This record gives sequence, structure tokens and C-alpha cells, in this order.
Amino acid sequence: MRTNIYVMTHKRFDPPQDPVYVPVHVGRATGPDLGYPGDNTGDSISEKNPFYGELTGLYWLWKNVHDIDVIGICHYRRYFLNESYELLTQEEYEHALADADIMVPRAMRADGRYLDYFGSAHHVGDLMETGQVIKELYPADYPVFCDVMEESEYYYGNLCVTTKRIFDDYCSWLFSIFSVLEKRVDVSGYDAYHQRLYGFLSESLLRVFIRARGLKVCETRVGVTAEKAETTEFKLAMGQLVKLGEFSQAREMFYEYLKIRPDITLELSDVRKEIPDIELILFLLEQERESGQKGFYEVSHQLTELIVHLRTVRGIVQKEGRGQALTQEDEEYLKVRHVTELAKEVIRANL
Repeated sequence: MRTNIYVMTHKRFDPPQDPVYVPVHVGRATGPDLGYPGDNTGDSISEKNPFYGELTGLYWLWKNVHDIDVIGICHYRRYFLNESYELLTQEEYEHALADADIMVPRAMRADGRYLDYFGSAHHVGDLMETGQVIKELYPADYPVFCDVMEESEYYYGNLCVTTKRIFDDYCSWLFSIFSVLEKRVDVSGYDAYHQRLYGFLSESLLRVFIRARGLKVCETRVGVTAEKAETTEFKLAMGQLVKLGEFSQAREMFYEYLKIRPDITLELSDVRKEIPDIELILFLLEQERESGQKGFYEVSHQLTELIVHLRTVRGIVQKEGRGQALTQEDEEYLKVRHVTELAKEVIRANL
């Protein structure tokens, strides 16, 4: 059996050594050569990468790769893992698909219905218009679309592994919808993040396609090998402002950046789950400065060290909240590191 798992990337990375994994440079037509096969040869929409994201790679595979039985899509920092948290091998992929039609990430769950979840970060009207296109092109699939929009579960990241036949069927369905949608949705006024509309829409549409075609699903663990570049850059910027003592500027930038890049807070972007802690630290630093109290900034000017400090203090405060007696080590920590009552009160309120 011929199996390839294509690793979509727009930056240099260390590809897996297993030859089943094949890097593909998505958006090759819009950037410098990274040294990997690009999506800009043959029948290609590589130039649409700013609007389609990794989907330009899917289109290229659909139109230009034919001599293959099983095809998969991973990302340069996201891969399917086995129970030992290792990258799946060719044998494991083929074994999984012997009893399933398609492999996808384990479903994630929004707080409410998916339609509201999408609308909290994107233009919900674009998703509704997508539904109208489906109703026109594939009327039998429209009730499924409506059902999926009302549910809370979704598949994140456009990752999947399936037969080339099902992959081609999915791509034909997906890109026929988007070719109509492009004529109805104007993204020229969107910022660069929201212009990647079609990549965001496809995350919900994969679930619609699977349900509408009655495919048997194998949900599999996905591992993240590194944080999203934008998340890392954001944390470095926050750290620099904290080091300079610019707490108010840091808080202002924090919320402004989240407006245009809400994705950096997602579980698979903020791998170490530090962004909520950074938000709390910035608030504490500003409050302690305004009240003239020595506290967190006396411990360190380094944001990475302050995150560790916050988590330690939080653990102690949680003990107090549960009515547990503090150890001498706990008491000494609070005293030596200038933990103010203000800090404990704020942390307690955010448990």
C-alpha cells in the first residue's frame, strides 16, 4: 500500500525522519523557497494562500498527486500520535484505516454551539453564507450543516488521514463550495488574520462532510511539537515590556493583539497555557505599582520567572482556600518574596 502523510509548512522546521512524512511548502508562490516541495506547480492555487492557509496544499495534492492509496495532512508542529505519544508510523496509519474511513483529531468542545464559537472570533455571516452555498450545491447536506452548527464539538486544524478516493471527494466538495463563496464574500476589508477565512471555514466543514457521507471516524490524539510562532512572538513582546516596567502599555497591547489574533490563546497555540497567567501578572503589576506596594516586581523583572512565581503563590492560596495549614516553607515563601495581600486577593478571585 502506498501511503504518504504530507506535512504542511510555511516556515523552515525539522521534518520527521520517517519517510512516510513528506513536507509541503504551502503558499510557495507568495514567499521565498524553503527547500521543500511547493504547492505552486501544476494545477495550483498557491497564490491564494493568504486566504486559504494550508488548504492551498490540499488543493495541490488533490490535483497533482495520484499514485497513492492513503493520504494524510499534518502540520509542521502538529502530528497524530500513538498511545506512547510518538508519531504514528505508516503501519499504524494503515492499521487504523483498516477499520475506519478517516482519521481526524479528537473532537474539541466549545462552550456553546459551534455557530456562536465561530462568531466569537470571526465574521459569523460568512459561515451562514457558506451554509447557503451548501444548500444550493448540495441540498441533501444542508440539514447536516445546520445540525453541526448547533453542536459544540468540532475538529481543529484541518488534519486528517484517509484514502485518496475519499480525500479527492472531500476536496471536490470543499473547493466547489469555496469557488462560489469567493464571489459572495468580500474579505478585502479584513485584517491579515481574518482574511484566512477559508482555512477557518474548512475546520467546521470537514465535520459536515464526514457526517453527510456517513464515514466511520477514527479520532486520534494530536501532539503539538512547538507553540505557534505568533504566540511565541507575543510572549516575547510581553516579556520585553515587563522588563522595561511598561505595565500599562503591555496590558493595552495584550488586549489589542487578542482582538486581531484570538487564536494565540487556543490550547494548541498556547501549549504551556501561559497567556491567562500573563494577563493576571500584568494586572497585578499595574495594581501594585498604582497602590505603591512592593510585590511581584520585587521578585523578578523577567516574565518567565514571574509565571513560575504566580503559579507557586496560586498553589499556596489554594491551600488556604481549602482550609489546609500552610507549611513553614509556604510561609517563608510568601514573606521572602513580598507577596502582598492585594496579590493574594486578586489570585483568589481568579481561581
